[in-house]
Amino acid sequence: MWYQTKAAELLGIQYPILQGPFGGGLSSVELVATVSNRGGLGGYGAYTMSAPEIYAVDKKIRAATNRPYNLNLWVSDTDALNGTVSDAHYEQVRKQFSPYFEEVGVELPLKPPTFTPRFEEQIQVVLDVRPAVFSFMFGIPSALILEECRRRNIRLVGAATTLDEALALENAGVDLIVASGFEAGGHRPSFLAPAEQSLTGSFVLLQLIKEKTKLPVIAAGGIANGRGVAAAFTLGADAAQIGTAFLACEESGALPAHKAALFSDAANHTVLTRAFTGRLGRGLRNQLATDMSGKESGILPFPLQTTFMSALRKAALEQQKTDMVLFWGGQIAPVLKHRKAAELMEALIEETTSLLA
Repeated sequence: MWYQTKAAELLGIQYPILQGPFGGGLSSVELVATVSNRGGLGGYGAYTMSAPEIYAVDKKIRAATNRPYNLNLWVSDTDALNGTVSDAHYEQVRKQFSPYFEEVGVELPLKPPTFTPRFEEQIQVVLDVRPAVFSFMFGIPSALILEECRRRNIRLVGAATTLDEALALENAGVDLIVASGFEAGGHRPSFLAPAEQSLTGSFVLLQLIKEKTKLPVIAAGGIANGRGVAAAFTLGADAAQIGTAFLACEESGALPAHKAALFSDAANHTVLTRAFTGRLGRGLRNQLATDMSGKESGILPFPLQTTFMSALRKAALEQQKTDMVLFWGGQIAPVLKHRKAAELMEALIEETTSLLA
């Protein structure tokens, strides 16, 4: 059968269908458990969480499922040199975004405090709780960390946006590679070259990695139904990772307005922008993102831009001015049909089985 793949064997799951591990509060225990309990691999994005918070959510996941699940972290969680920027740079950003803060009646914030990376504390949690799968983005953990994961029988999954990144992951000794195409919603997890130079499509990237590496490949980006899964498997994928379709489900941590937008005409148009977080990511196109196109010098590096924009985001949501809020979503969003994760999983399995039988 189509689902009896090397990826399924390594991950210890029945169906090689992975739920994208959303960060920023978009993951939920209920979503992870729903996917894992139905034979797939649920994923929880924890890059914004403190070590105690990760311990707590892992305990809840274990209480909700006895199946394998995935914890995801970002190896590099800041682009700010020494965790901050110059006062001159910050004043440039204040000036550029001032009209939007004025429109919602919110004072411009002070310069965000210096950011201290959290990965070393977060990875210790992963080593302690020993999830079946640890996936990571924006780089490769040290050889020592990877070896400690192997000693604990934790499967290692790295994300690549280019063939060069996939080869680096293979050389580091990961178990599986996520081929993250530019169609995908959310941040572009590039780490060897600027994200703007790492925009290969999912199915091209999948074929390149299958041709040049020996590892199982997980196709990600532009997949939301059985047709997409079947197409990925036909091109050599060993598994499919699905983000936007699960993000739109009731069980995700996305706001109701976000989910509604993914099922609306707004989902017909997406954009890659740095304006909201400082890192390039794909979401539903809005006026602020359009206005900021080509003005990247007036944006703070990640994650300082996220902190800077938080008050604007809160006020814009309260005032229903969604042209100032980025709702993450991939290019495949207009085909979404299912609002419950269990129904989506069932449809994915049935449609793929029908097509590949």
